[in-house]
Amino acid sequence: MSILVVRHGQTEWSLTGRHTGTTDVPLTAQGEEQARALAPAFAGRRVALVLTSPRERAVRTAELAGLTGPGGSAARSRADEALSEWDYGAYEGRTTADVSAELGRPWSVWHDGVEPGGTPGETVHQVAARARGVLREASAVDGDEGDVVLVAHGHFLRILTATWLGLSPTAGALLALEAGTWGELGREHDRPVLTRWSVPPVM
Repeated sequence: MSILVVRHGQTEWSLTGRHTGTTDVPLTAQGEEQARALAPAFAGRRVALVLTSPRERAVRTAELAGLTGPGGSAARSRADEALSEWDYGAYEGRTTADVSAELGRPWSVWHDGVEPGGTPGETVHQVAARARGVLREASAVDGDEGDVVLVAHGHFLRILTATWLGLSPTAGALLALEAGTWGELGREHDRPVLTRWSVPPVM
C-alpha cells in the first residue's frame, strides 16, 4: 500500500504566490485541466480511501481526477478538515515579498511563522500534529484493499511528507510541490521513504 499525495490544481492565488489557507479559492481553467490530466496516474491503481481537504479547490481536483464523485475509483472517500492548508492568520492572501517588505527583512513562513489576524494562525508544529493524525488513519488501511490518496494543499502536504520521513516539519521547506502534481510515500525494508515527488500531470 502506498500513500499518494496530490496538490490541487492551479488557482489565481497559487499562480500569484498568495498564501491561501482558509480562503476558498476555485480552480482556474488551467487548474481544472491539470486535475483532469491527473486521472491516468491513478487509473490503474486500486484506491481504498481518498481523503480531501474540504476546500473547493481540493474537492474539485479529486473529482476531475476521477477519484471521487460518480464513477470515481475510490472504494470510499470523504472531506476532512484535518487536511486543510496551514492557517496563515494575518498573512492570508499575501505574498512572501509583501510580508518581507512590511517587516523590513526577509520573511519565511517556515522559519518565522505567522501572526494572528482574521484567524488565529497556526505554528508549523500545529500543522504537523494534524498531519500525524492523517498519517495514522492512512497507515491503518489494509494494504490489500489498495492505496490511500490525500488531495490537499502544498504546505500541508510538504509538512505531512516531512513528518512521514521522520524529519522536522520545517524540512517541508525543502520539498517544493507544484500545483497539480503528486507524490508517493511508501516503505523500503519497513522504513518510510519518498518514492516519487512533484510528478506533473500528463497534459
